[in-house]
Amino acid sequence: MSAALRPALEQGIATLGLALSAAQVDLLLDFLALLQKWNKVYNLTAVRDPQEMLTHHLLDSLAAVAPLQRHVQGLVRAEGALTPLLDVGSGGGLPGVVFAICCPDVDVSCVDTVAKKAAFIQQAAASLRLRNLRGIHARVESLTGPYAVVSCRAFASLPDFTSWSRPALAADGVWLAMKGKHPVEEIAALPADVQVFHVEQLQVPALDAERCIVWMRAA
Repeated sequence: MSAALRPALEQGIATLGLALSAAQVDLLLDFLALLQKWNKVYNLTAVRDPQEMLTHHLLDSLAAVAPLQRHVQGLVRAEGALTPLLDVGSGGGLPGVVFAICCPDVDVSCVDTVAKKAAFIQQAAASLRLRNLRGIHARVESLTGPYAVVSCRAFASLPDFTSWSRPALAADGVWLAMKGKHPVEEIAALPADVQVFHVEQLQVPALDAERCIVWMRAA
């Protein structure tokens, strides 16, 4: 299965302009295989077809990697220090596990209220030998940071996402919310102390759908 998907994945990576090593491509395919295997028992995602998983999950998450890398490269940090990122409601590890594979300089914590989903992340971290990945079984409201980046993908409305995860956000941290269409109404509903500083359009290879990242910070 993995071998059959490799050309499409490599094509997608090239289209996105990502510089990933062969080892990182292997890890992405291994992660997809793991997701499929666990999905049979744990129902981590509604998408079952491997090809669909590749476009709707893997490539969709990969589309946010370059924007994240650009942001992280602009941060000041001690030499050798990793940038802490919290991925909220990451379910089967999307985009959290993808971020951990593609961004070794980012320390990814995936939080989910469902125990088996957090357990899957822990399993993925062990199986894929990703030292910069962990699963946390908790409500995001109970976490304190400081995380330089707090991300989510199709998790909740922007007002809820920022409100629940605020205690975890570093003072100078940012929110990275992956959305479909430009969420005009959600942005309008944000409180005055949350500032949207950029809405970045994403083009997902082989997926004919609108995608964007809403970048926010505490004002």
